[in-house]
Amino acid sequence: MEQRVESWIPHRGAMCLLDRVLEVGAEMAVAEVEVPFDGLFVSDGQVPAWVGIEYMAQTVSAWAGGRARGSGEAPRPGLLLGTRRYEVDCDGFPSGARLRIEARCELIGGNGLGQFDCRIEMDGRQVATAKLTVLDPPKDANPLARNEA
Repeated sequence: MEQRVESWIPHRGAMCLLDRVLEVGAEMAVAEVEVPFDGLFVSDGQVPAWVGIEYMAQTVSAWAGGRARGSGEAPRPGLLLGTRRYEVDCDGFPSGARLRIEARCELIGGNGLGQFDCRIEMDGRQVATAKLTVLDPPKDANPLARNEA
């Protein structure tokens, strides 16, 4: 199923951190990253472990992009509202490593508020897990608009 990442997520340029979207289903998405040797987050031959949260969030975005595509729409921005229990057993992801990121939808409300169980595998071994709370706003909503009364 592998397709261009840009057809699944709205991220572009240096902020598009995923290399491939491997699978998008009704309740989950799987993506892959080859950790770069240079770029925005690379330092001392690795990407810091905290960037794993963004890898997970962009995988959730691919899931939301799949829902949008199913309705004949383009992927649109969502919001990462919070992360709970980010557990990682490495200081960083070494350049050249291949990461497999999985995001599984645990719940999604009609208003777009959802929670995802996420994990990252490196060399076939789980190295990071987290729960992400996100907002995939309805098509015509602008969650960043100021409500001035």
